[in-house]
Amino acid sequence: MGDPTGFKSIERQLPSDRDAKLRILDWNEFHNHMSEDEMRSQGARCMDCGVPFCHTGDLIANMASGCPVNNLIPEWNDLIYRNRWREALDRLHLTNNFPEFTGRVCPAPCEGSCVLGINEPAVTIKHNEVSIIDRGFEEGWVVACPPESRTGKKVAVVGSGPAGLAAAAELNKAGHEVTVYERSDRIGGLLMYGIPSMKLEKPVVERRVTLLEEEGIKFVTNMEIGKDIQAEQLKKDFDSVVLCTGATKPRDLNMPGREFKGVHFAMEFLHQNTKSLLDSNLEDDNYITAKDKHVIVIGGGDTGNDCLGTSMRHGCKSLVNLEIVPEPPTERAADNPWPQWPKIFRVDYGHEEAAAVFGDDPRQFQVSTVEFIGDDKGNLTGLKTVEVDWSKPIPGGAPFSPIPGTERVLKADLVFLALGFLGPESPVAEQLGVTCDNRSNYEAEYGNYATNVDGVFAAGDCRRGQSLIVWAINEGRGVARECDRYLMGSTQLPG
Repeated sequence: MGDPTGFKSIERQLPSDRDAKLRILDWNEFHNHMSEDEMRSQGARCMDCGVPFCHTGDLIANMASGCPVNNLIPEWNDLIYRNRWREALDRLHLTNNFPEFTGRVCPAPCEGSCVLGINEPAVTIKHNEVSIIDRGFEEGWVVACPPESRTGKKVAVVGSGPAGLAAAAELNKAGHEVTVYERSDRIGGLLMYGIPSMKLEKPVVERRVTLLEEEGIKFVTNMEIGKDIQAEQLKKDFDSVVLCTGATKPRDLNMPGREFKGVHFAMEFLHQNTKSLLDSNLEDDNYITAKDKHVIVIGGGDTGNDCLGTSMRHGCKSLVNLEIVPEPPTERAADNPWPQWPKIFRVDYGHEEAAAVFGDDPRQFQVSTVEFIGDDKGNLTGLKTVEVDWSKPIPGGAPFSPIPGTERVLKADLVFLALGFLGPESPVAEQLGVTCDNRSNYEAEYGNYATNVDGVFAAGDCRRGQSLIVWAINEGRGVARECDRYLMGSTQLPG
């Protein structure tokens, strides 16, 4: 490393965020930028640790530990420090097709397994990554690179989320003619409509899609396979089919009052908001508005937090976030050692914005919803909840029990269910005869990605279940490698 003692003399630094009360007035990304000197000094904190865990990409305790796409993190950190940004970009693109996405929205399991993070604040890997790719676009270094020759093989990719785009990019690089089918009106899947603009501005997605088009990939929107085109037709028209449909079936909360108007799935809220924002700057009223509403978000995680941030930008009257789990500790617990992902209390942008406006963090932990309450016109008016005790599981039932006397009613005009996803919607699998596992995911072995149907592959959330964008890119690259091997008998794709 260029500065072998930088980790001892330089403190971890992140870019500041825009003022919480001001940034909720627009839909722009909320991070400020650091100077080049500041970024270079952060690169210098990457220590010559001998055995770096940051790019291992393992699963420990069912959580990602290290980078699933095996980014060459120590190498490009050192190149940043040496002011060799172009070389850093080349290193980054060796392993990651879309660092502008992961550098913005990945939770950075690499930082959770940073060796420096054992006893000091970890290296700012995530921000270094996005700084490299943004510099690359600013300097004009990121350009379309069409393949020099074509194989004559045709591949259909179903789904244009991060797994589908990564698969398409790699298969196109191998020289195959790739067509990507997307049921929405814009390309990007989760990147376009699942992540709000303040976390991932949509021109960032669109510029990458434009590059992929320039490289020869064909995109077809408003086309739902299994409905607009029978899945079997793809088998006839293409030499191979790659399914990257995502895990889009939301987990519901079936209890009394679920039918009241005002109870929505989180993705319904987020998708409609982004589409209306892009179509008309929210002037067409084709979205669920939280303006002047009492809003409750049930469930945490990124999706729940995005519902908080979106509600704040609408101008909600009040905001509560209910989580059934206990509040995490502020530091690693004894049973959560390095290099596991640190399961600690974090304040994300939506929590910070709600606290800035309403005075308190919106989260309430160890609270279970018992019933939705409504009026005689079918409109939601509130929630009945109860606190739960995780130290007293119910034999043969829930891992917690309700605490008597803690029942209460919370006022609510809107409730958003951010409870995760059960698996993929299955018309494509049903029509093709693809076997699903006991979780309803498309059955295909990790690393092989072949389904039980000859020439049909599956990757991403539809295969592994709801997961991180960086795992989707990992699987998209891997399925491209195996699909190329199937088509050509061998492959030079890295996967």
